[in-house]
Amino acid sequence: MKSSLKLGTVAGIPLFLHWTFFLIPAWTVLSGLMGGSSLVGIGVNLLFTAGVFGTVVLHELGHALAARRYGIQTQDIILMPIGGVARLERIPRNPFQELVVALAGPAVNVVLAAVLLAIAIPTLGAAGLLAPGNIAVELLAGMIAVNLIMIAFNLLPAFPMDGGRVLRSLLSMKWGHLRATRAAVKVARIMAITIAIALTIANRASVSFWSSAIRNRKETFSFPLFQSPWNAAAISFR
Repeated sequence: MKSSLKLGTVAGIPLFLHWTFFLIPAWTVLSGLMGGSSLVGIGVNLLFTAGVFGTVVLHELGHALAARRYGIQTQDIILMPIGGVARLERIPRNPFQELVVALAGPAVNVVLAAVLLAIAIPTLGAAGLLAPGNIAVELLAGMIAVNLIMIAFNLLPAFPMDGGRVLRSLLSMKWGHLRATRAAVKVARIMAITIAIALTIANRASVSFWSSAIRNRKETFSFPLFQSPWNAAAISFR
């Protein structure tokens, strides 16, 4: 793959990094410098980005290993700014198998979130996670948030995302593959329109908030509404 850098293999599956991925660390460094962050803060943000990168790899590996169980091999896993893609040789036509493969990725995030919460709650408590006081705790809280966001986002019934494939597999059990695919695509279109409207409204609200803050000349701190999926927890370290 000329446009991608091979990082190695994971469980026998080639792992590639698309060249556009390097825009993420470049943006992290540039935005940090422009925002007045310290070198330590920028380094922590890069570490957080690497953590998100690892989480996405594990998510895609979940899909790949579940597919392997049914004799379906994975050509490779590609990491891009918008996320990762496990390129399976084929999609299972058996509805139950497709359901298992589609749920395997989010299931990895459920396990990761549960493990991180099991570490954090007894030590810090819920209040400690919501109001972290040091970099290590902020990173832990951020990675928990990333996994929860990935679970919610990937299970949206928007084909061909994981949630859309879950919907199609369930519908296929009753309607057959072709009719279920058409229904899943229709739902995906509705979801796309709904998300576009919601993002537009949220973006206007965010612009209004910042405009008001600037007019009032008040020093404010806010978690940004929209960042790259790789910075899904929207944490800023300074």
